Amino acid sequence: MPAPGHLGHPDRATEAQLLAAVADPIRLAVLASLATGPRCACDLQRDLSVATNLLSYHLRVLRDSQLITRSRRGRQADYALAPDALDRLHAALPARSRSTGIPAAPG
Repeated sequence: MPAPGHLGHPDRATEAQLLAAVADPIRLAVLASLATGPRCACDLQRDLSVATNLLSYHLRVLRDSQLITRSRRGRQADYALAPDALDRLHAALPARSRSTGIPAAPG
């Protein structure tokens, strides 16, 4: 198996998939909205001004990446950030000094 920093290491594929899941303006807006607390899908749709089918697609991508969770309340679907979502996203970002040899910025 390749070393952890190597492009062929399995963790790299997982990190790339996780980052790809947030590489869309609508999905970033969903995550930002959920960062303030759980939201009903109807509220997300109203606040983001996107079509129902488009929002559904983006919510599925985020759920499949385990960045958000869904709970049912009757006919309503409530979404929330997964408890470890921000930690996982942060961990997926390379540390500049480790992965590239470029010293981290001071400060």
